[in-house]
Parts: sequence; C-alpha cells; structure tokens
Amino acid sequence: MKRIEIKPVIFLFFLFFLFFLFFVFMFPLSLEASATKVPDIDGEAAALMDACNKQVLYQKNMHRLMYPASTTKIITAAVAIEKGKLDDIVTIPRAACLQDGSSIGLQEGEQLSLRDLLYALMLASGNDAATALAMHIANSEIEFAALMNEWSRSCGTKESNFINPNGLPDPLHYTTAYDLALITQKIMQDPIFRQIVATRLAVIQRPLADRSKGPPQEHLWNHNRLLSLYPGAIGVKTGYTVEAGQCIVAQAKRGNRELIAVVLKSQGSNITHDAINLLDYGFNGFATTPVVNKGAKISSLKARQGKEVVNLVAKNSFYLNFPAGHNKYLPDQSFDRQVTLNEELRAPLPKGKKGGELIFLQEGQELGRVDLITDQPVEKKYPLWLGWLTLPVSLLIFTHFYSRVKQRRARQNYILRSYPIKRYRR
Repeated sequence: MKRIEIKPVIFLFFLFFLFFLFFVFMFPLSLEASATKVPDIDGEAAALMDACNKQVLYQKNMHRLMYPASTTKIITAAVAIEKGKLDDIVTIPRAACLQDGSSIGLQEGEQLSLRDLLYALMLASGNDAATALAMHIANSEIEFAALMNEWSRSCGTKESNFINPNGLPDPLHYTTAYDLALITQKIMQDPIFRQIVATRLAVIQRPLADRSKGPPQEHLWNHNRLLSLYPGAIGVKTGYTVEAGQCIVAQAKRGNRELIAVVLKSQGSNITHDAINLLDYGFNGFATTPVVNKGAKISSLKARQGKEVVNLVAKNSFYLNFPAGHNKYLPDQSFDRQVTLNEELRAPLPKGKKGGELIFLQEGQELGRVDLITDQPVEKKYPLWLGWLTLPVSLLIFTHFYSRVKQRRARQNYILRSYPIKRYRR
C-alpha cells in the first residue's frame, strides 16, 4: 500500500480554510444570539420600560421596596419645575448648608436662580440644592415631601413613599424600580427637565458667594457617565449611598424608540454595565409592531336618547414591542384586548367624544390603553309620543292666538263705528 504524504503547507492552508468557514457561518449567529440574550443583571432590582407605551421589557424584582438614593432627585426636580418658576431667585437657607453627602457648597444667604439650582441638583447631585429647592417651594422638607408623594401618585405609582428631597437613607423613604420608571416616563415629557438631564456640563453664576472660603463650584459636570459612553443616551440620574448601593435611572433614544432602564443596589462599575446591557437588550432584542392605527374602528355605541348607533375609533395609534426575529410571537397570540364602553353617555354628542377605552393586556398585566372616540356627531332622538303630542298642542296654541286676533279686530271695528272720526277742513 502506497503511503500518501500531505505537505505541511497544504495542511496549514486546509486548517485555515476550516477556521475561516467557522467564523463566516458561526460568528453572525453568535452576534444575533448575544443581541437577544436576556441580560444577567448584577443589581438587586431592575426594570426596562418603553418610554412611549410603558410596556415592561425586562424586570428583576421590580416591585421590591428599595432605597432610591439620589434618584429621588428626579421627583424633586419634577415638583420644583411644576410648582416654581425658573427665574425665581432662591435665598439659600441655613438648613441647606448643613446637609450631609454630595453638595456644591452653597452658603447661607447666597442667592441663585431656581434654574441654576436644578442643574446643581441633577448634574452635581447637590443635597444642599435639594433642600434649598424644597424650602423655597414649601415651608419645610416635610411639606415638600407631601408634594412629592402627590406627584408620584399622579404617575401611577403605588409602592413608593418619599420623606426627603435628596434621597438620604430612611426606613420610610423607599420606592421600586417599576415606580421609578413610571416617574421618569412622565417627567421626561417635560422639555425643561429633558434638557437639564441631557447636559454634560453646565456653568452657573454665584456672584454672592464668599470668595474668602475658596472659589465656589460653578462648573457642574453630570455624574451620569452614560451620556458619554452610550450612543443615544439622554439622561437621567445616578445615585449612591451605602444602604442603597449604586443606583441609576437611564434613558436612551434610537430613532422613534425611547427606553428607560432602572437598576437599584448594584456594585461599583457593574451599575454602568447593567444599564448598558439592559438598553442593548431592549433596542436589539425587540421590534415594535403597530397593534392599532389611529382612526381604526374598534367598536360601536348606542348613546342614550341617540338617534343612531355611532362608531368608536382609536384616538391614537398604539404599538407594542415583540421579540425580534421570532415569528411565533405574533401580536394576536401574545396579548389580549379588552374594550370598555361608557354606557352612560347621553345624546347629543359631538364628534370626538370619548366613549370608551381599548386596553392591551399580557398575562393579566396592562400594557397600555387607547381612548375610543365617536367618529361623527350624535343627535338627540325624541320619543314618538312626543311628536304626536306636539300636533294637538300646536293646534291649540294656533287656535288660541287666532281667536285673540279676531277679538282684537272686532273690538277695533266696534270703536270705529261708535266713535267716527270727524274730519275738519281748514
């Protein structure tokens, strides 16, 4: 038997070719798998939410009560923007200067605009700025905390309680990853807040600061590193205390999509990786699919005393996120629709009157809802007996007035015959 010899050069070429084929066919698959892989989050609690429809794309203990640290200042800024004016001049109280933790070194009696204090609050995470804002809006931090809780409830939160404006640890000061996402979703619709948290560096003016104590901090760098690390990042806030650990609320935008990532009680640099992994998972692992278009007929309604049945159409378009590249996740198979109608509506109704809601549910969890409005006016329908009753009443009224007119004319004729008018010539 003749022995076949393989030259080393041919053998190496063959190995290289096999290696090349492996990378060509396997590497794209590994990229797709990593893009859609559920992230392993180091933080104790986390949530990933679509900022447009509030759909939760990922959660880890998102309803667990947690210390929020300085992410509290998101709602502090929200209340200050709603209740105050940006050009308000705030006189710094002594209580603000005595705050522990991060600060920009505010001095008692110093005066800054509310706008500059908001930048100090959200970029430099100044606890002194938080107290100054709270005492300017309300008489005390306690009264300001009541406004914070009121504003929080307006976002739909049910598991949060705030007792200070800065997030310093207290057993009665807590929230959840889900509630923080809801709070962020609402306040990021405010253009002022949105501009502030997207700013990397702000320079404020402190002309009344005592320079003998050293140069006052006027250059405020944003503590949120994602603004420079993650493409499309537009906010929002970081936080840290020993009890709360590393916390972050991050929001990023790609095209028409915006996602909110919340991570609580992570450690060290893991907090940045957690936020990036969540945002990548949301943008790469999901695709948006419209589930209802604006103006689409959803149901119909017979208003009380209405002449006819009126169509109810979607007031706005609505979309949901579905795992990308998975055909088995068809819209009709992965969520439920529920229509609620307002049976108490009475005619007449104008066009565009709300007559119900279309609610989207997934495994009992609400994903969002769309108002249903009338597509045309609805006139009031009067009972048939009322029409028959109108005819004799009209005849009676006509007869009454006709007899009155005849009596008046007869009286005038009698007067003319009894007392003829004499005409005199000049």
